[in-house]
Amino acid sequence: MRETAESVAGDKSAKDGLQGNLPEWSVSEISTALKRMVEDRFAVVRVRGEISGLKFHSSGHVYFDLKDDKAVLNAVVWRGVASRLKMKPEGGAEVICTGKLSTYAGSSRYQLIVEQMELAGLGALMAMLEERRKRLAAEGLFDEARKQPLPFLPEVIGVITSPTGAVIRDIMHRLTDRFPRRVLLWPVAVQGEGAGAQVAAAIAGFNAFDGKALPRPDLLIVARGGGSVEDLMAFNDEAVVRAAAESRIPLISAVGHETDTTLIDYASDWRAPTPTAAAERAVPVRTELLALTLELERRLLRGFGRGMEDRKRHLAQLARLLPRAETLFATPRQRLDMASDRLQHSLSRNLQSHSARLVQVTARLQARVLKDRAKTAGERLAALSQRAALAQKTRLGAERRRLESLARLLDGLSYRGVLERGFALVRGADGSVRRRAAQVTPGEALNLTFADGTVNIGADGTANTGAGSVDKASPEKSPPKKPAKPRARTGKGQDQGSLF
Repeated sequence: MRETAESVAGDKSAKDGLQGNLPEWSVSEISTALKRMVEDRFAVVRVRGEISGLKFHSSGHVYFDLKDDKAVLNAVVWRGVASRLKMKPEGGAEVICTGKLSTYAGSSRYQLIVEQMELAGLGALMAMLEERRKRLAAEGLFDEARKQPLPFLPEVIGVITSPTGAVIRDIMHRLTDRFPRRVLLWPVAVQGEGAGAQVAAAIAGFNAFDGKALPRPDLLIVARGGGSVEDLMAFNDEAVVRAAAESRIPLISAVGHETDTTLIDYASDWRAPTPTAAAERAVPVRTELLALTLELERRLLRGFGRGMEDRKRHLAQLARLLPRAETLFATPRQRLDMASDRLQHSLSRNLQSHSARLVQVTARLQARVLKDRAKTAGERLAALSQRAALAQKTRLGAERRRLESLARLLDGLSYRGVLERGFALVRGADGSVRRRAAQVTPGEALNLTFADGTVNIGADGTANTGAGSVDKASPEKSPPKKPAKPRARTGKGQDQGSLF
């Protein structure tokens, strides 16, 4: 590689026509040259190491490091490749990754673009499965006391498998030949990412049936055809094992062939060596006349499957010769991932900054509002006080003028003004006013009120005892005397008599 770099530098120098001087490279030029050299030199490599720093990005890409006791190599699995991996990356697992080396100019580093991933040897995989089996067994999930007896003749059988594989057809054919029963299929993926979660959800879903919309199965069969240890990893998933152990419906595991063993076999109530054997165990024997036909059918399906796999591998080899979209967009995708991470942190810091500034502005605004409110309240109180004083003064002046007007009217209507002009008010002994001479009885005691006092006289012109005394203090407050009964008048003429 050093010789290649030197040759490139020599070509650059010769091209520029400079002798004895080093050529100038831009950062992009040197990064592009290094990227081209690394990708050409290491187009296809297989690297063995331990996974560490595993990160599943929201974009679907997977980032991790491959390390041994001396070095660390960055690795990335693009989203389209991650869904096709035979195994799901796990931290601490020793794997063999197949792909090509490339560089990422954004951080001046080289990395492995992973195309395939497998465990580093069968021994490592079996060791991991054995450790998981011992841990689950210690929890009591494999105890014989937990296992339920299988029904002799179930009315409804629930099957959990792929709807497009040969397994469901084998089971249905076997049940039809031996003893036809009603079958409910729960389609799931039996290989690849997410297959374990689908199988666990199917077991829990059948147990949750209430028998209203669909009948509740009397027996469950979890089935899959044969394959390598990696192909059967979905049935070694811890969630699948726990779901099988907690199932209240008796469960038969029929995963792989007779020599294949998965962890669900330990948690199930009965382990069938094949899906067909599971169907045979599910119902009693009715006939064995079609056994040879079924065996030939299974051989045909297996041969067809192998032929399809050969054609698929050949097609994949041809497809690798064509340029791939993942290669063209690899660097922009990685740059976008880095930018999205930085953007998330920047947004958080920006939000915190604006929140602190908003708190400060709010405090100053509240203080100013309180100050303006106090000032406004004082000005309003002073204005209201002035208006109240002015209104009180105006009201008192109006009432005073009204009182004076009423006093003048009272003086004009009072009889005292008449008395001032020389008239007198005549009252009888009973205090009633005598307006006519005919109303005066001879000898009756009369009370004459003048402007300056009161005089008591007799109706015959003589003054009564104490006559001539004038009460100037209260001319109108003489206590009224009890009215005397009028004396009966005699004679036809009823003489009026003299007032004096």
